[in-house]
Amino acid sequence: MSQVPNVTLNDGREIPQLGFGVYQVSTDDIVPAVSKALEVGYRHIDTAAIYGNEEGVGQAIAESGIAREDLWITTKLWNNRHDDARAALEESLGKLGLDAVDLYLIHWPVAGQNLHVQAWESLVELQKAGLARSIGVSNFTEDHLNDVIDATDVIPAVNQIEVHPTLTVEHLIKYSTDRGIKIESWSPLGQSADLENPTITELAKTLGRTPAQVILRWHVQKGYIVFPKSTTPSRIEENFDIFDFELSADDLSAIDALNADNRVGPDPATFDLR
Repeated sequence: MSQVPNVTLNDGREIPQLGFGVYQVSTDDIVPAVSKALEVGYRHIDTAAIYGNEEGVGQAIAESGIAREDLWITTKLWNNRHDDARAALEESLGKLGLDAVDLYLIHWPVAGQNLHVQAWESLVELQKAGLARSIGVSNFTEDHLNDVIDATDVIPAVNQIEVHPTLTVEHLIKYSTDRGIKIESWSPLGQSADLENPTITELAKTLGRTPAQVILRWHVQKGYIVFPKSTTPSRIEENFDIFDFELSADDLSAIDALNADNRVGPDPATFDLR
């Protein structure tokens, strides 16, 4: 079994750098997919209230027999609960069958709502109460980060943002990491579009790897926390098998150069779904 490295967060806790994402995994698929991931060796599962599959994640965890202290479970506060974070987290914990999550995130800052500071203040209290062991944000811009840090003096442990070879958001990543905030990559393969990039496919051919493995290895070597999603058992295994090869400095530079500001998800500066 591959050994997944840990990343140390600014609160001193260690998070597995490779996890398993469950965005858009259906109710029918969630238990077998998470169960397979745990069987392969994943110990970090990333879900969210809005995904509608927290109960399935909880069932797979319970059936796995893996000790709770050996797992890292993340969930997220949805946009219409910014003023109701404790109740929202308690609902998520009930569905997951857990007493606490390892990481709780504000899912989006929500343009126009202007409650992200209030939500962050609530997360700080939830951490103090022991319901969320670490707290962070998702899809926050530089301005959003400044807002919550200035209001509370508490720096998020992570900023989970869209990152992949054709969207490298280097300025936001530098801004976050300069403040001790670790980057988590969502849509790490660019919703599969980046898999067909000629630079990626040529590197994969040269290294005897798949395009997905090359991209995930790029994320890992950049220091990002990453959690690919799949419901196909062979791909769940493939995405985990990325720790017995390395990309050279030239390989990393070639992938870095692919940035085209190709955002496949919503723009956090304007996204206002509640």
